[in-house]
Amino acid sequence: MYLVDTNVWLERLLGQKRSEEVGYFLAHTSSERLFITDFAFHSIGVVLNKLNKDEVLLQFVHDAFRQGAVSLLHLKPEDMKRMIKVMSKFSLDFDDAYQYVTAEKYRLTIVSFDSDFDRTEKGRKTPAQLEV
Repeated sequence: MYLVDTNVWLERLLGQKRSEEVGYFLAHTSSERLFITDFAFHSIGVVLNKLNKDEVLLQFVHDAFRQGAVSLLHLKPEDMKRMIKVMSKFSLDFDDAYQYVTAEKYRLTIVSFDSDFDRTEKGRKTPAQLEV
């Protein structure tokens, strides 16, 4: 079960250099095993809107949530205490702490290109590191 970070989704959606790696991971992993936070989902929306790629956003929503079964997760206000501890302990910014605490809470593996997770107890995997 994988919590897919914002940068992984955007890598594919924007056709960046590791897009094929992400594409392989997504094509070979059942969407029921994929999770995204509401924070990451909204961040993707902001980025794609700023790039005038609203159609890409609509296609992402269709592929991930309508055609696929990617699950959307969120934290509750009472989770903020844990987030503050995680930010302090691992020197993470708010968005990384949000991903980390969500992965911790739901017992998910973080899939990310962000090396900031490497200094945490959970760590992270890149799409290429996962056996799919």
